[in-house]
Amino acid sequence: MLLQIKQRRWLYISLSILSLCLAVAITPARASLQVPTTSTLNVSASTAQPINWLEQGRNLYHSGRFVEAVTVWQTAAQQYHTQGDRLNEALSLSYLSLAQQELNQWEAAQQSIEQSLKLLQTSIPSADAILWAQALNTQANLQLHTGKAEIAIASWQQAQKYYDQAGDTMGSLGSQINQAQALQSLGFYRRSKQQLEALTEKLQEMPDNEIKVSGLRSLGLALQIIGDSGKSQQVLEQSLAIARQISAQPQLSSILISLGQTAVDLEDPETGLDYFEQAQQVATNPSDQLQARLAQFKLFLNYDKPEFANPLAPQLLQQLRELPPSHTSLYAAINFVATVNHHQSNSAEILPLKDLAQLMAVTVKSAQQIQDTRAEAYALHQWGKLYRRTQQVSQAQELTQKSLNIARQLQANDIIAQSAWQVGQLYKQQGDRSKAITAYTEAVNALKALRGDLVAINPDVQFSFRTSVEPVYRELVDLLLESEKAGEQGTGSRENKEKLGQGYKPKAFASALRPPASDQPSQAALMQARELIEALQIAELDNFFREACLDRTQQIDQVDPTATVVYPIILPDRLTVILSKAGQPLRSYVIHKSQAEIEQTLENFLVTLNPVSDSKDRDRLSQQIYNWLIRPAEVDQAFIDTKTLVFVLDGRLRNIPIAALFDGKQYLIEKYAVALSPGLQLMATRSNHIGAIVGGISQSRAGFSALPAVESEVKQISKAMSSSLLLNQEFTSQALAELVKSSSAGIVHLATHGQFSSRLEDTFLLTWDGQVNVKELSELLKNRGSDPSKAIELLVLSACDTAAGDDRAVLGLAGLAVKSGARSTIATLWPVKDRAAAMLMTRFYDQLRQPKITKAEALRQAQINLIHQTDFHDPFFWSGFVLIGNWI
Repeated sequence: MLLQIKQRRWLYISLSILSLCLAVAITPARASLQVPTTSTLNVSASTAQPINWLEQGRNLYHSGRFVEAVTVWQTAAQQYHTQGDRLNEALSLSYLSLAQQELNQWEAAQQSIEQSLKLLQTSIPSADAILWAQALNTQANLQLHTGKAEIAIASWQQAQKYYDQAGDTMGSLGSQINQAQALQSLGFYRRSKQQLEALTEKLQEMPDNEIKVSGLRSLGLALQIIGDSGKSQQVLEQSLAIARQISAQPQLSSILISLGQTAVDLEDPETGLDYFEQAQQVATNPSDQLQARLAQFKLFLNYDKPEFANPLAPQLLQQLRELPPSHTSLYAAINFVATVNHHQSNSAEILPLKDLAQLMAVTVKSAQQIQDTRAEAYALHQWGKLYRRTQQVSQAQELTQKSLNIARQLQANDIIAQSAWQVGQLYKQQGDRSKAITAYTEAVNALKALRGDLVAINPDVQFSFRTSVEPVYRELVDLLLESEKAGEQGTGSRENKEKLGQGYKPKAFASALRPPASDQPSQAALMQARELIEALQIAELDNFFREACLDRTQQIDQVDPTATVVYPIILPDRLTVILSKAGQPLRSYVIHKSQAEIEQTLENFLVTLNPVSDSKDRDRLSQQIYNWLIRPAEVDQAFIDTKTLVFVLDGRLRNIPIAALFDGKQYLIEKYAVALSPGLQLMATRSNHIGAIVGGISQSRAGFSALPAVESEVKQISKAMSSSLLLNQEFTSQALAELVKSSSAGIVHLATHGQFSSRLEDTFLLTWDGQVNVKELSELLKNRGSDPSKAIELLVLSACDTAAGDDRAVLGLAGLAVKSGARSTIATLWPVKDRAAAMLMTRFYDQLRQPKITKAEALRQAQINLIHQTDFHDPFFWSGFVLIGNWI
């Protein structure tokens, strides 16, 4: 009897691990495990035959022969039933449910696991805890694959208790991995990552097995989704190596797909395609093969290779039609149609729209059949988008409204954001501005609720920030600022527009740029538009870091009543400038220029900033931009009593040196102090700047050129104030981290190479021992605990530049400014001659020591000094220095 109990326990453990591995690998992962063989079990003659059937089924399952495994385990269950062996009957039914799940036989799988659990509850009240744990794992796996992730987590938590009760450490770890994977399916990637990192530390100490493979793959997937592609690649490669070493064949396809997606994120599509092709070749079931082909299809379209994508489309459509309903197959179909919808310009050539609509209709019915309401809402959304593309507005509206209603019931902000946006677009198309604004507002509120969890949008159906988030904000701003009588008359005659371009400035000029009172946006609309632009700036930073960035903040009117905030907003057919000054109504001005013309002018101006360019062209273009952004408000006397202009810059305006705008006689910096801000919310400032940490590299290092003037720059600054100096070999990341942590200095001044980019991976600072990426740097600079009084008052980066040709590169600069917790940041938009930088920074600190001077004014005086008292009077040498954040 004791021998039989031991034999059963081995099989229960084997099945538990099998269930765990399968569950961990949600779409598109699949897995199996090594189970003790019959000889290892030392099975007695009387029980050898049935147990051999279980072993045979396990071998068939391991090799991907799921249909045969089902037959064998059905036979085993029947034999045990006949013999009255309820324990092994329950065991066989659990195995059977797993194989049926692999075949997407969801109803049959449900029946099998229900029978198994019923046996445990009624016939075997004293069943081994391991068998209970295994059965609950199988049930949770089924719940997850039918879209019931919350219930699945509860089942796995119960299973984990049984594993702990049985002293099964590996089973307990596997169950926790499954819970983390289910959190991912709900969009909680950060919580999942935290759990998986803790679990992986324990797994690393254990021998290589399939639980370890699954844990590493799950962690790699979480890292990929939250944007840490480099680390994701390392973890996934480790998972792949172990899987190959232990011949975990069913796991290979899902790991390879994840590696391919990470390669694409790292802008290596060739490697990504190679991984996808490998995944298709090693797939052990049709679902895995389909996922690999879908990944290839999406890659081809994203890289504008329709000649490769088009032949795949009908094959994928046929496969999708043949798959039985499941969470995996539903999202595969939604992903397919979403990809085609995303590339709508050429989608008509890929497949007939009626075929795609029919696929979504079937998907909706299938989602209802298995009660996967999230999938139903997603499918309705994509179905509605198909009708919108064919201008069948009423059908599109009906389907999208159904999607939105379901999303509201589920409180699913990710789906609400997409469907409410589409409802708003349809109302806008029909000319119903009021209802469109209401729908857009609901979409934006849903996006705000998501904030750093924007990645919670199902990765099968989400697209980039630029295509699925930013346009929602911009289109709502456009609606809010649109004249009630849009189309009836413009807000400024052609004559006035031409005079504007020439610098013409009569007193009537500003009123010509402001709409008549009856057509002006209301104060409420202006306030909402201003808040939306701020929210968009913050959302972009959240997206850059893949997490919420801005926390403790202070409203601007509590900071400086002598500042005016300027919001230039680039819309498709116009530029709207909103002014905000404490205690006064908002003002707005409109310039009727197309977005293309505005952006081309900005690009041309940037080119002329090169010192070898024609200064007349530079001044002409600079004056034109000045006339757009500044002149109307000056003529309207809106800047009276203003000392500082704070710009919340939009789009490509962020790469422009605002201080260098020219009015025909003076630069803007000669008239006002200038600061940049992600929005009205700012980190509060301290009253002093006691002490500094000064670091830099003057010698050539790691392929970067020498910066000879850096040595004199940092030494002069060190003499000017109490400071700790790290130069060249002393300027390591560890030394900097230790100084930041131990020192109470309010200023951190770093004179070294660095680059800011719209890509997190390409934003870094150079230390003597290598590049420190922006996330590491921001964490290093925040390493003073949670006490806000210890936060860095001013961070200065005097030798960094933005990535060439990257129109969103300043995101990296703004991102570091916000994420580091520094209240203010000074940095450069391009590489500045190091001698000019040294002169400007020395003068800046001389000014900063003066009583009652703001940081913005100190920078202004330093820039004016270079203009009038040095050879570096050209804007190229001084205007690239920008102050971001609190200017006090």
